[in-house]
Amino acid sequence: MRTRFALAARAGLAALMLVALSACASLSTAQRDRASGIVMQARSQQVDCAAPDACAKPSPLHDLAARAFAESTPQAPHHYALILDRGPDALLARLSLIRSATTTIDLQTYIFDEDDAGRLVLDELLKAARRGVRVRLLIDQLSALRRIDTLAALSAAHANLEVRLYSPVLGRARINYPQYAWAVVCCWSKLNQRMHTKLLLVDGAVGITGGRNYQDDYYDWDDEYNFRDRDLLVAGPVAREMATDFGLFWEDRRSVPAEHLDDVGGLLLKSGVPPLPQVVFERPQRAEAMRRDADDADLVSSRLVSQALPVGEVRYISDTPEKHRATARNAAVASDSLRGLIESAQSEVLLQTPYLVLSKAAQDMFRQLRQRPNRPTVIVSTNSLAATDAFIAYALSYKYKRRYLREFGFNIFEYKPFPADAPIDIGATGAPVPEIEPPAEPTAQVSAETPQDEPVVPPNRHRELRDRYDRRSVVGREHYRRALSREGTALRTGSTKANWPVPLKRAGVRIGMHAKSLVIDERIGVVGTHNFDPRGDHYNTESAVVIEDATFAQALAASIRHDISPPNSWVIARRDKPPVFSGLDYSVGKMFEAMPVFDLWPMRYATSYEFVPGPACPAPLLPSDPGFRACYRPVGDFPEVALGLKGLTTRIFTAFGAGLAPIL
Repeated sequence: MRTRFALAARAGLAALMLVALSACASLSTAQRDRASGIVMQARSQQVDCAAPDACAKPSPLHDLAARAFAESTPQAPHHYALILDRGPDALLARLSLIRSATTTIDLQTYIFDEDDAGRLVLDELLKAARRGVRVRLLIDQLSALRRIDTLAALSAAHANLEVRLYSPVLGRARINYPQYAWAVVCCWSKLNQRMHTKLLLVDGAVGITGGRNYQDDYYDWDDEYNFRDRDLLVAGPVAREMATDFGLFWEDRRSVPAEHLDDVGGLLLKSGVPPLPQVVFERPQRAEAMRRDADDADLVSSRLVSQALPVGEVRYISDTPEKHRATARNAAVASDSLRGLIESAQSEVLLQTPYLVLSKAAQDMFRQLRQRPNRPTVIVSTNSLAATDAFIAYALSYKYKRRYLREFGFNIFEYKPFPADAPIDIGATGAPVPEIEPPAEPTAQVSAETPQDEPVVPPNRHRELRDRYDRRSVVGREHYRRALSREGTALRTGSTKANWPVPLKRAGVRIGMHAKSLVIDERIGVVGTHNFDPRGDHYNTESAVVIEDATFAQALAASIRHDISPPNSWVIARRDKPPVFSGLDYSVGKMFEAMPVFDLWPMRYATSYEFVPGPACPAPLLPSDPGFRACYRPVGDFPEVALGLKGLTTRIFTAFGAGLAPIL
């Protein structure tokens, strides 16, 4: 038996060494120069438009920038800010702005997929380059375009289009799982240091930043799983800071032209420039409808511009590539700035994050906030296990629920997988309508009288959706796995099944929280890329827009409060005390929680609750309210989840996974 194990170990080591040798077989300087020469020679110089404005199409969104600059002075800058809650609106805004570009388009993102949304935006960028706009596309290597052929073709597509990949591990555009395993051994730090910053900047005048990447599930275009996300469009002088920040990334040595990478350059040397892939959509009617809408100035004005808010000074806070230098000190600009804003709170902190895993610095800050004589209320909107795309991160959040509730005083609301009243517009884009959460069952203590605005579900609707979209049957599909970004965590990128969403008890189009926002005292509003987690503190570059304006802050707060309303979220609160030995149960549970491993105590401090409206309970309450338990019923630790193996795995990570917190 030992001999067999030894032989297997040697074979595994030999395989890893072969992978290492192949990964180290990089292009020589001469070969890179040849690949660059092939690209330069193939790039089209033809420009389809001779007009000074590059035949840009008018956009009311671009006009906001002109108005903002006209109204600004150096002492009193003016801006317009537009919260983009709905996925189709966020895609419409991007297309409208790209078509309105007259000089430059800078796009920086963590994920750029080759699905319908990705193809649509990429096609618009190519068209902009051909009419004379300088287009720079910067993508983090771990989640860049899937096909080497596409990157090779884009690198040679046009003189006005440049594509660079940030921090390529092993000098490649794509790495397979054996290469990933080698990267874990040789380059762990670089593997984890990712560019999580997201920005679309047009003409250095108007930009979009926030949580969305370029993939169907960020725009309500996926049949099975979509993100409830949020972007912010801001027009005005702050765009100059965005341009400067993008320039720092673009010129950094970590941003490598696609043709200089070993696999892309090797393909160019071997086969020449491949043809650009044909723009073929899985749902062409939906894509064409979006294209038509982007040309309709009246539609863009009524759907988007009419919602824009005039604001004064706007700050853009961003980590630079300096954060990834070995000698970097105090380079976590975004994290430090966000903590400073939270520490300034007097009455309320409203925080929204998809992954409630806090860094040590953040935990210390919330402890101190809790100890103030007039401590602010802290409300947190995050994912439930049923909704999250990152169940390992949820397991760590689950482990520390007692700490979050008792020591930090959090009021935690966890997003449902089938929110009844979310800003998701799947039906309008051609995908199935998500299943609606049925009304709460009546209890003996509280009337279950349904409010007038409660959605009414047709009797057979749940069965119809179950027949058409059996959640258990799609968990293993490649299409479903591809739809999930597994954003921000190198560990998840290297796993095949480790982080799929958990199976649910019933069918429907699942929605997961992905928005990252912060409101302080309804006077400061923040929208950005930071998940308020250890990765954002230590590994990822992050960015955010900060607006100190009461009207804007109140609008952002209203959006988050809508997400935590009973149709959309469960409440996390202390479970009922056991009839005997409640003090012992609490003490032993706290002791196990403090252990980095072997947190095996089965009785957790908190569980999930559902609001049950009635005459005595006309409105939702915070868990700290004395009447909370009369108006809420417990629904278990993992509501909607078909526990099975994933439930067990969640508890295992709770017990043994605390050491993973820094990279989750």
